[in-house]
Amino acid sequence: MSTNTSDRPAKITTQTVVDMKRNGEKISMLTAYDFTMATIVDQAGIDIILVGDSASNVMAGYETTVPMTLDHMIYHTSCVVRGVDRALVIADLPFMSYQVTAKEALISAGRMMKEAGAHAIKLEGGKPIAGTIRKIVDAGIPVMGHLGLTPQSIYKFGTYKVRATDEEEATALIEDAKLLQEAGCFSIVLEKIPANLAKRVSEELDIPTIGIGAGAGCDGQVLVLHDMLGLNKGFNPRFLRRYADLHSEMTGAVQQYISDVKSIDFPNEEEQYGG
Repeated sequence: MSTNTSDRPAKITTQTVVDMKRNGEKISMLTAYDFTMATIVDQAGIDIILVGDSASNVMAGYETTVPMTLDHMIYHTSCVVRGVDRALVIADLPFMSYQVTAKEALISAGRMMKEAGAHAIKLEGGKPIAGTIRKIVDAGIPVMGHLGLTPQSIYKFGTYKVRATDEEEATALIEDAKLLQEAGCFSIVLEKIPANLAKRVSEELDIPTIGIGAGAGCDGQVLVLHDMLGLNKGFNPRFLRRYADLHSEMTGAVQQYISDVKSIDFPNEEEQYGG
């Protein structure tokens, strides 16, 4: 198994991530929603950047992902694409931009590719949208699926608890995963499901799975960037590991700036221009 990033092509593609599963190399994925963050994440060597509709929460302050519109997502995705040289950029299609008809879904996916420059799109759901996925893929647009906890359906489920803990729902999820693969998905996100179920799905599929709260048996992992950087203090799910505490660092920096301004320490002589 090779984990040397120099062995990979300069540009990550959907085929690259499929090959990574076949080669036994885990896939790294993070969200990003703007040019600056995307540039940092891309230069750090991430495999996939997801422009998630979680922008609704971390960028816009909404409680759910439901309020995001297609125009919102196109804007965020275009910002990210301009900051990326290497990573595969996948964009969420937001709530009600693909559920009504396959034609509408294809138009939404096309706009995301043409106007935002996304490399692929992601949408939530299983059997009910398999036909829609097939039409999008047949049009030449790569699709990543999303099963388990599907945040766009929060008002249907009424809770963010772990999904597929009973045998009936677990069986349905496995069937949905296979349907999405048959429909042409190149990868599937598995969110907040039991680790043993996610491992089984990953082993039975030829395409890679990306887990979030789904255990180490997935072919890759994804986290929301603002969560893993410790910018969001109020979100503490079991699956989240914080790799930094930027909330505290940024608060301290801002407080120091305020102090320096009020004490006339900033700007000093070297930080101003002579006449």
